[in-house]
Amino acid sequence: MARVVPAVLAALAALALTACSSAGGSESGNRAAVSSGDPAACPGDVVDVVVSVSQWGEIVRKLGGACTTVTTIVASSAIDPHDFEPRAADLAAFSKADLVVLNGADYDHWAADAVAGVDHTPAVVSAADVAGVPDHGTNPHLWYDPQVVTKVADAVSEQLSKLSPDAAPYFGGQHTAWTGELQPLLDEVAALKQVAVGRTYAATETVFDLMATAVGLTDVTPEGYRRSTSNESEPAPGDLSDFEAKLADGSVDVLVYNSQTAGKVPEQLRAAAEKARVPVVEVTESPPDANGSFVAWQLGQLQALSDALDGTR
Repeated sequence: MARVVPAVLAALAALALTACSSAGGSESGNRAAVSSGDPAACPGDVVDVVVSVSQWGEIVRKLGGACTTVTTIVASSAIDPHDFEPRAADLAAFSKADLVVLNGADYDHWAADAVAGVDHTPAVVSAADVAGVPDHGTNPHLWYDPQVVTKVADAVSEQLSKLSPDAAPYFGGQHTAWTGELQPLLDEVAALKQVAVGRTYAATETVFDLMATAVGLTDVTPEGYRRSTSNESEPAPGDLSDFEAKLADGSVDVLVYNSQTAGKVPEQLRAAAEKARVPVVEVTESPPDANGSFVAWQLGQLQALSDALDGTR
């Protein structure tokens, strides 16, 4: 087992004391999800994989199958990955990982810090690196870009085969099976491209923007409002009024609403959309069920978008 550098050991000890003295609550909500591999069913070595956030967890589990033990650190949709602080057990998982799968783009900086804090060098797949986007100043919701999802799956399978060469044919089969599962989602994206020509959307947050771009929708969210939500600040009254005016005057075909974020402003915009008879499409930043299907999650949202666009023709 890999060792941890002294500074990280000190942090582990401090965190362990905190964990022991904490009473349930948010601590229990932070518990990582572990899917164990099966050495008896794996033709090679079982690879220890740590995944930072649940958006990528199910994909990695499908690609690895019996030949991976996958620990997903932020497995609860109630936890904000931006502000997450890893516990002692989370840091320990990084210390023994053969492969770490990150989102990058400053979405899970704590995970990159954890990788840097161990004295062995695990293989790392970063969605941001795969997508060729910088770690700062870019939309971090990369799982909403179908091309990035495909490329991340390719990169994960490649690393797994390198780490457990005897299982490379097995990983190839898992990748083929995953590609087949992903195809209905890609087909739905292609179908929506036909429906979305000339159609517009506005969004309470930027969560779905990469998918909206992928299907060809035109973003008419007021720039000032978009800038404030990206900076996690309150929109100016004028930007909010501009948004409501666009909903009222027919400029917006659908409102994309992140149902995992509560707040007065998003609810006000949803009410304005409903008053103006603008369809509201609910999306979520993270999977409602960390153990559920990534494809089913994404496909359900795309089908809701398709229904909304059909209803506004």
